Amino acid sequence: MPIPSLQAPVQIPLVDLWTYHLEQPKSYPVDKPIFVDCDTGRSHSFNQLKHLAHEFGKGLRHVFNWQKGDVMGLYTPNNIDVPVLYFGIHWAGGIASPANPTYTPEDLAQQLKDSGSKALLTQKPFLEAARKAAALAGLSADRVLLMGDGRDETGVHRHWTEITAQGAPVQPQKPQIDPKKDLAYLVYSSGTTGMPKGVMLSHYNMVAQSAQAEKQNDIRCILGEVDTQLGVLPFFHIYGLFVVLGTTIHTGAKCVIMPKFDIEKACKLIQDNHVTFMYVPPPIVLALGKHPVISKYDLSSLRWITSAAAPLSRELAVSVWDRLKVGVKQGYGLSETSPGVMVQLPEEWYKYQGSVGRLYANMEAMIVDEDGKELGYNESGELLLKGPNVFSGYWKRPELNKENFTEDGWYKTGDIFYCCPKGNFYITDRKKELIKYKGFQVPPAELEEKLIGREDIADVCVIGIWDKEQHTEIPRAYVVLRSGVEESEAKAKEITEWLNAKVAPSKKLRGGVRFIKEVPKSQAGKILRRLLRDQVKKEEEAEAAAPRAKL
Repeated sequence: MPIPSLQAPVQIPLVDLWTYHLEQPKSYPVDKPIFVDCDTGRSHSFNQLKHLAHEFGKGLRHVFNWQKGDVMGLYTPNNIDVPVLYFGIHWAGGIASPANPTYTPEDLAQQLKDSGSKALLTQKPFLEAARKAAALAGLSADRVLLMGDGRDETGVHRHWTEITAQGAPVQPQKPQIDPKKDLAYLVYSSGTTGMPKGVMLSHYNMVAQSAQAEKQNDIRCILGEVDTQLGVLPFFHIYGLFVVLGTTIHTGAKCVIMPKFDIEKACKLIQDNHVTFMYVPPPIVLALGKHPVISKYDLSSLRWITSAAAPLSRELAVSVWDRLKVGVKQGYGLSETSPGVMVQLPEEWYKYQGSVGRLYANMEAMIVDEDGKELGYNESGELLLKGPNVFSGYWKRPELNKENFTEDGWYKTGDIFYCCPKGNFYITDRKKELIKYKGFQVPPAELEEKLIGREDIADVCVIGIWDKEQHTEIPRAYVVLRSGVEESEAKAKEITEWLNAKVAPSKKLRGGVRFIKEVPKSQAGKILRRLLRDQVKKEEEAEAAAPRAKL
């Protein structure tokens, strides 16, 4: 039998995101600032957010003749205008498709073309890359819009505040949305083939996730008048997009937004703004537990921290408790699940160490072996999911939908789990080949494709190795050199630096290059990364067990 949620079911309204978040009465003062820029102090209240989003939505309909289903790309770090723009796009019936601002122009162009984006929002420091990407994707320059505080002196690229319906003979109207069919977001998740795939998230998926999250105790115990969160998670990632923005709008708890994480700056913001909770990936937990700068600041306002996007070790959670007396609870989710699947309650982080919590309401799970046979409690296998927050499929990729869903509709996560009889889930491994660097997905095949193009490389395999200092996976290339090319540290460094100059920061070969005589492959020619990972693991274990030489 499938494993059901232990939470009582919640009712999911059949409405679009705009109606759910912006038309419902709020329990907090709607004129108080809820989104605050950490550098400039510029802010938006709920009322300001709603008004500005409404004006932008009308402007899209009037200026660009925006239609239901049109896609808007966003290429920007965190900024207080991002939630305004998301909701403005939704009011106009559009689909928001955020992209990582560290993408190369070629990476961004690929997403713009695949999504069919009709326009692109960016900030002035990223304008040159955005223009190049737009040109590669066939998007005209006047469809590249600016946000944030910078302006384009040439006048080619309008600021989003200039996109209005002023002067329209008839004021544009909000299109009718079918919550279950119409998409709110098209977020891109890297594939093992190197081709990112668009994850289709409907209004119903996102509204369901909101209703599910509001059932969780950590959301219900947030007090808008006293609590503050640090908005450090990127808003172009589903984790920050939904969890940080959604929590702020629902509870009214102030969100102090950081464009980019810096440990000392974060500590000062926590101290000065009396930040009480944070959503973070494990590397930030690592910094809070071990970085020396922490001792310079008063972080006693923190009540709890939620870690997700990658597994968190017991040792890291305990190190933060020992140092700050703050509990770090874990959650688990995917872009494909809008994103939350399960989460620990604030008081459970210590009782069930290593767990990623229990299922959200209205969800059910199944754990199966490699043959698809259902397993029982405390047995490890692939996690399969069903629920109203589970996406409908991949954008224009029917072959992937067939591959990633069972015939009876279960989504195959590719992650290896077991569940204890009390309903707590534990992640033990990943079936997928993706490398997770600080929560960001790195497809090994993409790096291999670039490396194999070098004349001095005969074959290559890229895997993720664990970096204890950063508490994250990092990419490493195992290279077979062509005959006559000498293996040396200088050659390894040359290859590493060459690739690092061609990829986004998250995809750099931080694990370096190692030389091997042969890449392990199946009879069909498929790279057997697991064999190489197992070999590396054995070597590391042998190295750790070896007696240290006496000086």
